[in-house]
Amino acid sequence: MKIGIVGMGHVGSALAYALVLKGLCNHLVLVSRDESKARGDALDLEHTLAFCERPMIIEGTTLEYAVDCDIVVITVSAAMTAKMKSRMDLAGANIPVFRKIIPAITAANPNAILMIITNPVDVMTYLVAQLSPLPHSKVMGVGTLVDSARFRTLLSKAEQIHPDDLRAYILGEHGPYQFPVFSHALAGGEPIEDNSEHRLIYEEVSKAGFEVYGLKGYTNYAIATAACAVIQAIVYDEHRTMPISTCFDEWQGIQDNCFSIPVVVGRAGIIRYLQPEMNQQEKASLNEVARVVKQSINGLLDSSNSGSL
Repeated sequence: MKIGIVGMGHVGSALAYALVLKGLCNHLVLVSRDESKARGDALDLEHTLAFCERPMIIEGTTLEYAVDCDIVVITVSAAMTAKMKSRMDLAGANIPVFRKIIPAITAANPNAILMIITNPVDVMTYLVAQLSPLPHSKVMGVGTLVDSARFRTLLSKAEQIHPDDLRAYILGEHGPYQFPVFSHALAGGEPIEDNSEHRLIYEEVSKAGFEVYGLKGYTNYAIATAACAVIQAIVYDEHRTMPISTCFDEWQGIQDNCFSIPVVVGRAGIIRYLQPEMNQQEKASLNEVARVVKQSINGLLDSSNSGSL
């Protein structure tokens, strides 16, 4: 298994470390515009291998040498600034970069699964699907998987139940238009009620990323671990159910869009879409997500084509 990480900032470095500790590949390629940074990370990680479960080849290099990977994770991004109020504010800098690098990545890695972490992740995942000849099943954004993990973690404190034993999804945009699916939230088969306490927990989750950013200037551990969980599901063909940002022609009556929905993930990528029956409030939230995300996709990508971004 050969995995490439394009972008060795805070998230890329944390993900590389997690992959090495878990031994999820035998060949890891770290790509950065600053080759010395990539080589430094590779050398530092090599020094950990004596404490890890398996040996592996670890390279630090530039994009042209990342070839024939089974999975390529794209984390490269402009930095958030204090003036930015939304992940959408990153689109202006990130879209042109993707237009340049994605054709090169897919040409050099024609059989790879592409995983997008770069924000705004739903827009960027849609763009990658348009630029890449790969099927939609092999292009995915980490999306609300990290939000769902935050949700379960906070719910577990309230319920005094291990977070892995809670089944509670957040779907939609990785941003302000995400929404919780309380109608299918369970702990040991017992419903997790849609009540004021749990709604307050969800409100905490919706602001959690920016809270971390405000405290330390970036987020990296949770999103890197979420990406690692997806990679593990692919490597071991686990058929895990996850809320993943994916492009779809139709889902729950919504046409041609890209945001997080519940899917099954395995060695082939996204194996199937799941179709939970939602209540009226959740359906209304879903339709609002679809409207806003498609509007963002059309507006941002059309603007970048015209050169105004």
